[in-house]
Amino acid sequence: MKQQTIYEVAVIPIGSLNSIRQKETILSYFSNLSKCLDQVSTALAINGWDSKINYTAVYRSLKEKEKYVAEFNLAGNKIFKIVITCRTINPALTMLGIEEKPV
Repeated sequence: MKQQTIYEVAVIPIGSLNSIRQKETILSYFSNLSKCLDQVSTALAINGWDSKINYTAVYRSLKEKEKYVAEFNLAGNKIFKIVITCRTINPALTMLGIEEKPV
């Protein structure tokens, strides 16, 4: 099986406003980092948020820390954060710690 890296984008509601209006975490998956960031930037722009996400920062953070986190605030209140992580599809199969059957 061929392994492939995909990018998981999680939009996580945080802060005190989340206790007033409960929202769930939204997950999206992309196979291309550039298209992933285009989609995130477009969604932020459409909804009036300043996009502080750029390709170089995300790429470097994924290489070093294996995730990228950006928090968005309004009037001193944290509203939501975006977490981008790498996931592997079709990981190499292991023996799951099962030993060979004794004869």
